[in-house]
Amino acid sequence: MLDRLTGSVIGAQLTLSGVLLCTAASIVFGLCIACIHMLKGRYNKNFVVALALLPPMVQIVIMLVNGNIGAGIAVAGAFSLVRFRSIPGSAGDIGSIFFAMAIGFVTGMGYLFYGLVFLALIGAAHCALSFSRFGNGDPDTRILKIVIPENLDYDGLFDDLFLTYTDSATLDRVKTVSMGSLYELTYSVRLKSPAVPKAFIDALRCRNGNLNISLSREQTSADAL
Repeated sequence: MLDRLTGSVIGAQLTLSGVLLCTAASIVFGLCIACIHMLKGRYNKNFVVALALLPPMVQIVIMLVNGNIGAGIAVAGAFSLVRFRSIPGSAGDIGSIFFAMAIGFVTGMGYLFYGLVFLALIGAAHCALSFSRFGNGDPDTRILKIVIPENLDYDGLFDDLFLTYTDSATLDRVKTVSMGSLYELTYSVRLKSPAVPKAFIDALRCRNGNLNISLSREQTSADAL
């Protein structure tokens, strides 16, 4: 009984019933993957629909090229061309695409039980990691950007203010703006209190000549693989 459950539903020769069963399972698995992807809250309809249809499409290809080396090489080349015609995606989007393709490979070989197990395990792990604080940065770290005139020496310019209002402050980046007439300093700071003291911003404005200042929460911009 267990061998029949875990075995492939297709034999040496493709049958209509086997293909239809695998295709139906692939569509259901693809819809589940699309729903898991939508739990993140950032998606568009075109991508979600493509994600839901990716497992049955991969499954059909795997079934048709099974045992045919030449056809397999041609399909690999076609997939490579599709990659170069697509726009770059985020790490989460690419992960969902690989998830859907893996399910399509499994169902294409007829192992529906293993596809269900793989979907449940990876889907549960994805949800658990997405809704946990795993991989998040320090929530108390803020990004401080200060614009100063080019004639000011930024080395140690705000040290006394950082000592008063922050627990730590690190200069991460210095770049020129406005055709080199201004400097933009980027600091990673940890404030002594969760609220942003108005006195801190006012003191910074007095030092930089009332030019632009921004203080925001840390954001991970490197979301692509």
